Amino acid sequence: MNFINGLAALLVFQLVGEITVRLLNVPVPGPVVGMVLLLTMLLVSRSVMESVDSAGSALLSHLSLLFVPAGVGMMVHFDRIADEWLPILVTLIVSTLVTMAVTAYVMQSMMRFMSKETIKPAVPDSKAGIKAEEE
Repeated sequence: MNFINGLAALLVFQLVGEITVRLLNVPVPGPVVGMVLLLTMLLVSRSVMESVDSAGSALLSHLSLLFVPAGVGMMVHFDRIADEWLPILVTLIVSTLVTMAVTAYVMQSMMRFMSKETIKPAVPDSKAGIKAEEE
């Protein structure tokens, strides 16, 4: 029953996202808006409901099954993909390079930010200097 309640909660967030997109006429998929709302709720409550956790874990354990419809869609539209292979290939290469560049930039920025926060300048200890001279 716990799984059913968690799945129902996830579907409610998806439904709220779909309704929000339809009412506001936003060019974003409804499930994406629903997941942002779920993330917001999780951040505000600072805890995960056990039912949502169990439903999410179960869905993630069967994630590979969710790729079957995409594979079937590719086979159904294989002729169209074969006709437009060059723009698809160029788009894949350019988007991969842009993603790698943005990821590298964010990583370097975060490393700089984190190093400034954790490394504090050393303050000379006058007593240590005196002790070193006395020995």
